[in-house]
Amino acid sequence: MGIENLRARELNEACGVCGGFAEDQPLAFLTCFSLYALQHRGQESAGIAAGPGEGRKMWLKRGMGLVSDVFPDSADLKGIVCRLALGHVRYSYGEGGRSPENTQPLKLRYRHGELAIIHNGYLLNAGELREELECQGAIFQTDTDSELLAHMIARQGSAKLEEALAEVVPRLKGAYAFIVSDGHKVIGLRDGFGFRPLSVASLEGGGYFMASETCAFDTIGAEFIRDLEPGEMLVLDERGLHSRRIIDSPCSKLCVFEYIYFARPDSNLQGRNVHLVRRELGRQLAREHPVEADIVSGVPDSSIAAASGFAEEAGLPYEMGLVKNRYIGRTFIKPTQKMREEGVDIKLNPVRKIVEGKRVVLVDDSIVRGTTSVKLIKIMRRAGAREVHLRISSPPVKGSCYYGIDIPDAHELIAYNRRVEEIPSVTGADSIGYLSMERTVEAVGLPAEKLCRACFTGDYPVL
Repeated sequence: MGIENLRARELNEACGVCGGFAEDQPLAFLTCFSLYALQHRGQESAGIAAGPGEGRKMWLKRGMGLVSDVFPDSADLKGIVCRLALGHVRYSYGEGGRSPENTQPLKLRYRHGELAIIHNGYLLNAGELREELECQGAIFQTDTDSELLAHMIARQGSAKLEEALAEVVPRLKGAYAFIVSDGHKVIGLRDGFGFRPLSVASLEGGGYFMASETCAFDTIGAEFIRDLEPGEMLVLDERGLHSRRIIDSPCSKLCVFEYIYFARPDSNLQGRNVHLVRRELGRQLAREHPVEADIVSGVPDSSIAAASGFAEEAGLPYEMGLVKNRYIGRTFIKPTQKMREEGVDIKLNPVRKIVEGKRVVLVDDSIVRGTTSVKLIKIMRRAGAREVHLRISSPPVKGSCYYGIDIPDAHELIAYNRRVEEIPSVTGADSIGYLSMERTVEAVGLPAEKLCRACFTGDYPVL
């Protein structure tokens, strides 16, 4: 399927996943706390599946809303006897994806027992695979790629889940991190380029746990072991950890947007702490786009580290020019444009006594459509800012993402077919400066070829 045709398919989720295997551990309870740590990756639904692995059915609870909505009394989970558990928080693309049947984990019965599946990412060839299965008589109950994988597993002859996965997973094209269980083991899978993150840790008292981000391990007192390799299948069971490469990996291509925006600042990705990377992005930005100003302020929360780095490098005071209402969800992952537009004024409020009469450097991590930037500039000017200089700690976003991050179609992007010098007149800023791609890669500290930068460069690595 060509890049130009990918948008014809309805997009699926970009979420947070976790799961583990252990004896004598309150795994359902630990999974719930891990989901709290991963809540920023999805705020539409949450769920946990847990299993004893002794022939009994797996327990499942899922629902719409935040983790606290679905599990209002997480202490109750301590009473669930289980050796394994899987957890999921979901963010979906498009109006059709936000329906209760698409909440995860999915729990299904097939000829060899039960399956529980959770997923983060986006399959490029899901439409082709779904059509193929429907022609064979498959009946789909959801729009998720997780159910697609379940149908493919069920059609394999092997009763061993690992062998079935080794046969079907190489057919999947795109960006994904799956965690799958048959009630006896937990299996983590990462795509051949490693677009989406997935790591494993050891639990205190025995056992192992996987999660999209390492901040989940800190929450439950687990000790990080390593990131899963691109194309790796990692099995957790009573014998410990077992690794197997099931996809030939040309190279690692972790999404650079994880560092810039998506991941939590206390997470580590490929050995790099997200907060420290963002602070270095800000330092590089100050070197590349200096400006005469009085104060530096960041857009809460993901831009605070970059703004502090900019201020340090520029020798300017960092001030809290904007205050966030923390009971409003992240604008970037609001599902519709109307919700994004209505959310900014409620979400952020200026501190008038700080910005009034000042030349302000306002640091943000990225500009996508420009909706938020326009409103932020207006907010700062209404609060009395004399000048507002916009500084962006990433390159201009010029292309859509086909690997699981919700970036609009290219023609909706403010930087698409528009010179950087034209953007201040659109946003209302006095000036603008984007961090170059070279400086972005330098700040991350990984070779450029190990990062997916397609939304900035238009160079899409297609499996």
